[in-house]
Amino acid sequence: MMTYDIVIVGGGPAGLAAAVAAREAGTQSILILERDHELGGILNQCIHNGFGLHTFKEELTGPEYAYRFMKQVFDEKIEYKLNTMVMDISPDRVVTAMNKTDGMIQIKAGAVVLAMGCRERPRGALNIPGYRPAGIFSAGTAQRLVNIEGYMPGREVVILGSGDIGLIMARRMTLEGAKVKVVAELLPFSGGLKRNIVQCLDDFGIPLKLSHTVVDIEGKERVSAVTIAKVGPDMKPIPGTEERYTCDTLLLSCGLIPENELSKSAGVELNPVTSGPVVNESLETSIPGVFACGNVLHVHDLVDFVSEEAKKAGENASKFVKEGAAKSSKEPIKLVATEGARYTVPCTLDTDRMDDLLTVRFRVGAVFQDSYVSVYFDDERVMHNQKRIMAPGEMEQVILQKKKLSEYPDLKTITIKIEKE
Repeated sequence: MMTYDIVIVGGGPAGLAAAVAAREAGTQSILILERDHELGGILNQCIHNGFGLHTFKEELTGPEYAYRFMKQVFDEKIEYKLNTMVMDISPDRVVTAMNKTDGMIQIKAGAVVLAMGCRERPRGALNIPGYRPAGIFSAGTAQRLVNIEGYMPGREVVILGSGDIGLIMARRMTLEGAKVKVVAELLPFSGGLKRNIVQCLDDFGIPLKLSHTVVDIEGKERVSAVTIAKVGPDMKPIPGTEERYTCDTLLLSCGLIPENELSKSAGVELNPVTSGPVVNESLETSIPGVFACGNVLHVHDLVDFVSEEAKKAGENASKFVKEGAAKSSKEPIKLVATEGARYTVPCTLDTDRMDDLLTVRFRVGAVFQDSYVSVYFDDERVMHNQKRIMAPGEMEQVILQKKKLSEYPDLKTITIKIEKE
């Protein structure tokens, strides 16, 4: 059996940043396991710019951003295995993986960092009526076909869902000469970043229809037309509001799901809202020595935040290897999201183990205008920050100070909520 201090599952932006941070923290024995034939993850197919403004203070494309971290991994001579599928992680951190060179291998890890990213919600989960013809793709698959494989999925396109990948593919398909007829979104608000709505739809005159969904797909061999309809507050189509668009392609951009089958089989506790692991202030899951970061933990809007989070996970994994499980004399403080806030990452914190500043990230459940993000320590309101607009497509954050928390020695619960005044 091989042994490594830290095994990182996933060689995308989160895995790379975690590996570099762990090496900088002094851990030498690190192994990255990646199922694809190259490092970089999803960024390899994201050839548009807009990455790296926070991390590198300049605007980069996805491959450029990934390469900055890949170069650090190469320079530090951090080991990695490509085309390697991780099959299982045991509670005592034995990682079972498989590739065609080594066959089945088992690796005993001092700590494990989960950085598997996320996947798109498939058509089967969407309950769209109609035939099952060719020409229906998830937006990410279409992105790979156009940007990496050099294939054009179609010429006349309808897009269902306004997640960031769908918005970016509306622009990409237009630039490649396709006609994007409409982007339909089931919810009354877009799931993507505001800047993507402006740059990818508004700038190209592509209509975005909120509170609309696909009610029929026509075509036996290939999609020939798609009908969309307005939906009411109960999310059911309203008869008489149907609009038919002839097209040869339907792209689905209906949300992302953290890739957590491995975590689940390892016995990691998952958060029902994010579908990602429940973690503490160190990004450690319910299994000691197993950490999670990036989109496997919760779906991020900016890759810069993925790298920032992964850096923390790498540092904390390194600390765990050196010092073992952190001891604490008290019960951890619970973080609760309510009244407009959907979840928090982390879910618990221990003031003994936390850094001087802790970033708590969360998303809201609806669009809020001129509202406040309020933070309560038990029943006392300690933060009340006004925000002009908050939307589910953009992540929010509050920063907790260790110094402030030390003034509340008996604190049990920190609550984050959205208030009107």
